[in-house]
Amino acid sequence: MKKLTAAFLVCATSLLAACGQSDDPAPQAGAAAAQKIVVGLDDNFPPMGFRDENNQLVGFDIDMAREAARRMDIQVEFKPIDWSAKEAELNGKRVDVLWNGLTITEERKQNIAFTAPYMANHQIILVAHGSPVQAKADLAGKVVGAQDGSSAVDAIKKDAPVAASLKEIKLFGDNVTALMDLSAGRLDAVVVDEVVGRYLANKREGQYRVLDENFGTEDYGVGVRKDDTELLARLDQTLAAMKKDGSAARIAQQWFGADIIK
Repeated sequence: MKKLTAAFLVCATSLLAACGQSDDPAPQAGAAAAQKIVVGLDDNFPPMGFRDENNQLVGFDIDMAREAARRMDIQVEFKPIDWSAKEAELNGKRVDVLWNGLTITEERKQNIAFTAPYMANHQIILVAHGSPVQAKADLAGKVVGAQDGSSAVDAIKKDAPVAASLKEIKLFGDNVTALMDLSAGRLDAVVVDEVVGRYLANKREGQYRVLDENFGTEDYGVGVRKDDTELLARLDQTLAAMKKDGSAARIAQQWFGADIIK
């Protein structure tokens, strides 16, 4: 009789729980509780994230994201997006994080949350190797290129005197195309993230020159939705561990030949 009563109580409890779930649905788990995160990126942003000769996604941030996902015991999917619409892609839940040389700015903080910075960066000025441009003052009346939706555009505009002196700020879908226009003489300069600009300049030795002056220092972070607090905490914890045990530095050495982790 006791066994029957116990069995009855288990069944009754299960039924009540089921009824309770149908009447009052439990909240859905966030990205942190999922088995996979989708990383939004610009797939033409070497060396942070780009396609190699086999059309495979590679890069510093690709390797960082894969290592972080491995430690968090979740799968990672990389999804190329229109970088100029990155915040809409994130908040529209088409991707779970933005991880591709994303600069932390006060304006972006209004719409998305960031991990602690993992790398410092500058907005450098690239010109053709034989260009007469030697400083920002020499950009007066010149056409300067930058990637649409990038922090390079904001950095130029923040330097009001220089921005006002330019003939035009010409926007491009990616930095590679902007540098092609620089090589073709359709631009006088390109403002670009230092990690990207120096990487591309080294790949095309003798074509470009980096000016001594730049448009300021900034920090890179991983962007997440503001309500994904658990995912943010896990990413911060994981990145901190990767810095502490030297794995982030090893990835940096592979791509930059130096430990540039912040």
